[in-house]
Amino acid sequence: MDQLIRKLQADYPAYRFIVGEGLCWSPANGQILYRLDDSEAAISGVLHELAHAVLGHQDYCSDIDLLQKEVAAWQQAITLASLYKQSIDPNHAQDCLDTYRDWLHKRSTCPICQICGVQQKSTQYTCINCGQAWRVSSSRFCRAYRLRQTKRAKADASARLQ
Repeated sequence: MDQLIRKLQADYPAYRFIVGEGLCWSPANGQILYRLDDSEAAISGVLHELAHAVLGHQDYCSDIDLLQKEVAAWQQAITLASLYKQSIDPNHAQDCLDTYRDWLHKRSTCPICQICGVQQKSTQYTCINCGQAWRVSSSRFCRAYRLRQTKRAKADASARLQ
């Protein structure tokens, strides 16, 4: 890992590679956190986080936008891996993407009729089948939960949207 990080730092001097507990691209300070580990998963992870940086990923505006950025970052990571004579197991990339797909599915499923809803705001969904509205957490790192809104809350939310 050390040799790869030295090459990445030389080729991407705009980013700082910092040893940490997990994997993370921080656009606010231009840092890529990575684990000091020579496993294929750790190498794939640092290349994936670098891919977010190279692609200019700063934030996301919706849950589906986040998933699209994750897909793009894995595709870019595979390209980067070939440049640095590394390999990324496509199954590993798909397993990582599955965590986002599962998270998105849980958030978007109506708590009443179990049909996929439509995201109205970053923390609000509405069911296209039964009209139920629900709120979700703003964090992508916490358990997906759905808090049903009462008719009064739905009316207030609807009025704010107009």
